[in-house]
Amino acid sequence: MAEEKVDVLIIGSGHSGGMAAKILTGKGINCVMLNAGPIADVHKDTEVKPAYTLPYRGFKQPGQLPHVFQSNEFNANTWVDEKEVPYTYDPQKPYNWVRVRLFGGRSLFWSRQSFRLSDYEFKGKSHDGYGDDWPISLADLGPYYARVEAIFRVTGHADGLPQYPDGNFVVDDAPWTVAMQRFRDAGKKMSVPVCKARSSVGVNGLASSVNLLLPDAFETGKMKAIPNVVVRELSVDKNTGLVNEVHFVDRLSHREMSIKARVVVLAAGTLESTRLLLNSKIANSSGVLGHYLTDQIYGAGVTCSVPEARNGKSNSTLMGGGALIPRFRNIESKHPKFLRGYALNIFSSTGGMDPRNFAAYGAELEEKLDTYHGSGFHTGIMGEVLPRYENQVSIDKEAVDAWNIPALRIDTKYTDNEHDMARDAVDTSVAMAEAAGFEVLVKNYNVNPPGYSIHELGTCRMGDDPKTSVLNKWNQSHDIKNLLVVDASSFVSGGWQNPTMTILALSMRASEHLAEEMRKGNV
Repeated sequence: MAEEKVDVLIIGSGHSGGMAAKILTGKGINCVMLNAGPIADVHKDTEVKPAYTLPYRGFKQPGQLPHVFQSNEFNANTWVDEKEVPYTYDPQKPYNWVRVRLFGGRSLFWSRQSFRLSDYEFKGKSHDGYGDDWPISLADLGPYYARVEAIFRVTGHADGLPQYPDGNFVVDDAPWTVAMQRFRDAGKKMSVPVCKARSSVGVNGLASSVNLLLPDAFETGKMKAIPNVVVRELSVDKNTGLVNEVHFVDRLSHREMSIKARVVVLAAGTLESTRLLLNSKIANSSGVLGHYLTDQIYGAGVTCSVPEARNGKSNSTLMGGGALIPRFRNIESKHPKFLRGYALNIFSSTGGMDPRNFAAYGAELEEKLDTYHGSGFHTGIMGEVLPRYENQVSIDKEAVDAWNIPALRIDTKYTDNEHDMARDAVDTSVAMAEAAGFEVLVKNYNVNPPGYSIHELGTCRMGDDPKTSVLNKWNQSHDIKNLLVVDASSFVSGGWQNPTMTILALSMRASEHLAEEMRKGNV
């Protein structure tokens, strides 16, 4: 393939890469997609074996995937092996980097929460003076959000809140359960909105790149995909200053290969895209590449019991269902302890309770579990992490992966702003739960380590000023006009929201702009 030159080379097959492929091929542009993993064989790779046939009886193998809390012996083949593709960090500042190298990437495992950012995120600095505004607003991205929501069939209910922008929804008019309505009433008295959550229904039980985006690209006949190749480096023509070639390695044979391209679109995921740019030593005249790593804080929250649902009295009218409290802090008034805000995921259950909720053992614990079965009510934080220059990634000078590509070193931590936010979230949850008549069993003020949300953002931020940003408002490199980065590394700030809808909308917008620039001969 060394002599072949493609119109656009897309690196990554998840939501951002899939959207780029769908849009560009739909405009008649020839694309080749590189993906670091195989195409999943759904029947073979998801075969369930009895736990007794497995060496560790279904539990995680000791020392394997220490940062992937979802992993066990049944699904270990899903996640990137940290021994094969390592990353490093200061032990005092741990980071959880959860990666998937399959065709479709992490879109195959998306939780489907589907939110728009509001102008409290896009124009955060204008609102509270901290950090930087995005070079775009909700009005700029709104039309693209609407189209993405239609593709992914997002359910929701219009609430008319500026911090929780309404969208193009499959309307959710399902009635509230009794317990959830009581919690909503308690929130109303405290001026805390409790709203319907918003989630992608998808098609046939899946809402991923592989079923909603890539089939359209392949159907045009303009798309080719190469699985099992690990990209090593992008090279730049010294005469033109443009990216002209991508070098990669066959994952299995370790054979070195390359392909020439008119345009390169990076969609490998926040940290992998930034790692590739750092290893290529390009697109960093600003010096901010790798900086401003952020995500969302998770973990803090409460577990309660609804008394009326105990002792076998739980039913689907009383219990069950979910809700979301969108950001309500630092909207009209300033909180004395922290900037920005958080949301709370709310859910109740008719199932069993976790034994860890009770300080009991043996027969006493069994009695508690029987009594409290079906009465669980839970809140969990999704909090904004402030973007800070010092939270960064760089290339480790010693560690390499299985293909001798230098690994990433991650240096980030949370500060008092995040911890104070978590404390407020728990205290608010407790006050609302008690006002609703629930028994609070557990109050967890501790947030999980950075990265746990699996929403790594930033490190290749967009902006109008080439001296302080890597990309322009079209996700195009300030330094190299035929290089685009369309994943979440382009984020200026994260907000509290799951970023997937924004990633998809940005990739759609950037890809349509790229297609027009290519048509004009500007790229």
